[in-house]
Amino acid sequence: MASPCRLTSFEGTSYTLCEVRADQDVRLFLNAPDGSLLGNFPGIDAMLAPGKLGFAMNAGMYHPDRTPVGLYIENHREITPLVTSPGPGNFGLLPNGVFCIAPDGSFAITESRAFGLSGPDCRFASQSGPMLVIDGDLHPRFLPDSTSRYVRNGVGISLDGQQALFAISGSRVTFHEFARFFRDGLGLRNALYFDGNISRIYAPNLGRSDFGFPMGPVVGLVRD
Repeated sequence: MASPCRLTSFEGTSYTLCEVRADQDVRLFLNAPDGSLLGNFPGIDAMLAPGKLGFAMNAGMYHPDRTPVGLYIENHREITPLVTSPGPGNFGLLPNGVFCIAPDGSFAITESRAFGLSGPDCRFASQSGPMLVIDGDLHPRFLPDSTSRYVRNGVGISLDGQQALFAISGSRVTFHEFARFFRDGLGLRNALYFDGNISRIYAPNLGRSDFGFPMGPVVGLVRD
């Protein structure tokens, strides 16, 4: 299997970018089979078998006990429900959205309220927010002159849903800059924010395995 992650740059900012296809084994991880929190990359890799985890990153916001803030589906089982009301923080900055991995492996990013009305069937799903790019437009609340800067990570998908591109910034960026990376740098029409400040990635082909406090939802590529 080719290494999924590489370094790239956009407008003078470096990014780690990991690209996966619908015919690959991409999953979401939260708890071990015994119900305990996985919470970190080595724990997921050990559960699968050492060396099986091709790449991973945090994949949605979570409460202090690490339960997901919004919708979370794992192997077709809904762990936490969809949240469609506005609220504080980045998650409640509507529109937010749902990243979905369908049973056939294809990817979708759907605005949360639209998902609640007629969302796709998902084997795995994680709700997060805000949306970064919505049908080619940046989130309407993003400001070009914002001073709020964090290391940020998120995901965008190809128009046909056959490819997902996960990115984490190499330095602190604004929402506007991060969203433009997905839209203008990668040419994607839909992208979703996962988190900032606590953003972490596992990219063994780049010699990178970030550590820190335990995480909630994690998305990862499982090698054959």
